[in-house]
Amino acid sequence: MKHLAMLLLLAVAATGAASESIVNSLGMKFVRIEPGSFEMGSADGEFDERPVHRVNIMRPFFMATTEVSNAQYEQFDPAHRALRGKRGISKADDEPVVFVSWNDAVKFCEWLSKKEGKPYRLPTEAEWEYACRAGTTSAFNCGDTLPEEVRREQFDKSTFQRWSRGPRPVKLTVGTMTPNAWGLREMHGNVEEWCLDWHGAYEPGEQTDPVGRVSGNMRITRGGSHNTGTNYLRSANRQGTLPDDKHWLIGFRVVMGELPETKPLPPPAPEPWARDVPQVKFAWTPPVDMAQPFFAAPEAFVIIPPKSNGPVYADHNHCPSITWCDNGDLLAAWFSTSWKSGGESGRCLSVVASRKRAGRKQWEPASGFFLAPDRNLTGTALFNDGQGTLYHFNGLGVADGWGDLALVLRTSRDNGATWSAPRLINDEHRWRNQVISGTSITKAGILMQPCDAHPSGNGGTAIYVSRDGGQTWTDLGDGTLKPEFKSGNTGGTIAGIHAGVVESKDGRLMALGRGDTIESRMPVSVSADMGKTWTYSASPWPPIGGGQRLVFMRLREGALLFVSFTGDYDPKKSKGLEFTDASGKTFVGYGLFAALSFDDGATWPVRKLLTPPRGAEYKTQGHTPKFLADATYAEPRGYLAATQSPDGVIHLISSGLHYQFNLAWLKTSPTPPATAGRSANSKEP
Repeated sequence: MKHLAMLLLLAVAATGAASESIVNSLGMKFVRIEPGSFEMGSADGEFDERPVHRVNIMRPFFMATTEVSNAQYEQFDPAHRALRGKRGISKADDEPVVFVSWNDAVKFCEWLSKKEGKPYRLPTEAEWEYACRAGTTSAFNCGDTLPEEVRREQFDKSTFQRWSRGPRPVKLTVGTMTPNAWGLREMHGNVEEWCLDWHGAYEPGEQTDPVGRVSGNMRITRGGSHNTGTNYLRSANRQGTLPDDKHWLIGFRVVMGELPETKPLPPPAPEPWARDVPQVKFAWTPPVDMAQPFFAAPEAFVIIPPKSNGPVYADHNHCPSITWCDNGDLLAAWFSTSWKSGGESGRCLSVVASRKRAGRKQWEPASGFFLAPDRNLTGTALFNDGQGTLYHFNGLGVADGWGDLALVLRTSRDNGATWSAPRLINDEHRWRNQVISGTSITKAGILMQPCDAHPSGNGGTAIYVSRDGGQTWTDLGDGTLKPEFKSGNTGGTIAGIHAGVVESKDGRLMALGRGDTIESRMPVSVSADMGKTWTYSASPWPPIGGGQRLVFMRLREGALLFVSFTGDYDPKKSKGLEFTDASGKTFVGYGLFAALSFDDGATWPVRKLLTPPRGAEYKTQGHTPKFLADATYAEPRGYLAATQSPDGVIHLISSGLHYQFNLAWLKTSPTPPATAGRSANSKEP
């Protein structure tokens, strides 16, 4: 009997589901969607679109033929009119409402239900895909390509250059696209549409009236939008963001009908980095007598199976951060992506993590840490405040590119095993929100988080501060996007992107950054008012460039530690830097080096290449090529991050390698180099 009933349902679906229509008091037209079955997902799509599974929709529901318009939404929230046309999008009465969060959309449905005396709600993700497909199995309900009349400033490849400038204005009038077979318009493009479900992995096997996971971080959006790649407009594509997030790509449409009584799926199993995490406070016994030099050979911390294709990707892992945990573990996180899907500026980008457990020699394989499906997530920072709280900061993009990011924070009180719900500490998608590893805390307990102020290689660094333990955050700069960085000038932004920031003993802030060079040197910025204004001058250090990021921090022993590169990553172009060996002779070294200052940056009496005592070849990640390290050549390129654990060990990571050393080792002069070694590296790109 059940089999016969399903055959009948399929017969109804095959003949067309839009057998009845209703118009409510707001002028919203709804069509009746009949029960039926379909194959949900795509075997050729992204990792979260698999596995393809059969879904049975057992009850009819009415779906709005168009997205909710500005005029309709503003009968519920008249104040929203002030947001019309923001970023040049959706100005007219009959364009879809945007700048509405998932919570806003739910409240609209509750208001409409009371007004109409009927149950209105957001569609489940399964209902949305079923209604969009309208019996089709192709990429779009109109075939495997999108016709021109559906395109609203679409493009076929990810182009960061477009997103660094923001969206192009485009007319989005609802009800103008050709309807699908069931009478629904704008199911592909126009604006993304909020769905009811939390984002989570699909379960294999046949399902009936699924309603998603019981909990999660991100709410689903469907359908894609204007100003994005056509791939994200497919029937099976899944997108999503925080339920409080709102921007110019997302609107919604509603359904009329009771929610299915299906129980939601349970939360997914914890990722490997979150499993069996001890909660006993670690003694942090030093590995050696810390008065003696200690240096451990670099080891890989990015461990990913070959051909992994989401959420952990094998081909590009970059922009890491690292912190120590009270239980003796180390935790690292970074973004993982594929060049085939747009790479760093694309939307197939996730934040992954690995744990190095106390007493173990190797890092664990990477697994998912933070995911907003099909959003750029450039920039991650991890930090232990020394009071039992771990902080995780992350950028949250609109779509492609790291130009328009919101700023997200979550915390952990159990050594990173679980995390609080992510919250927006700056909900405006804009420049100045690209997170940089290097969180710190001042003597007065003020938390500081640096963020790139501009999406290019120049333009400076903003700094967010919190005086209440991370509850509220303020960007103290003046918001100038491209200030003039010249020696003696004063402005509201740190000179150089990817900047490291430290507090001087007299309470001033000092920062070093990449780009915005002054007198052909790396710029140094100093602030006497906690980041409101900065004064610029040239540092003693060579500038660095693409694929390189510095570390600037205060050690527990009081010295300032600066870790950077001797210049251009290409040995054929780099002039190198002079170092002094144990015999007192100088030599030119290339690549990764560290410097120490004991007088708050006035002088830097110690500088040392960060290279193993014996030569070795290393294969790393990010933009760093395979390289041969020896007495005069260290890693040529990488995005650096560092933490110093309570035992005094400095843990430095590049885009793929983990270095461990102590202050005593840094202060020890290297043995004289046997050979220059340049020929071994001269062929590196």
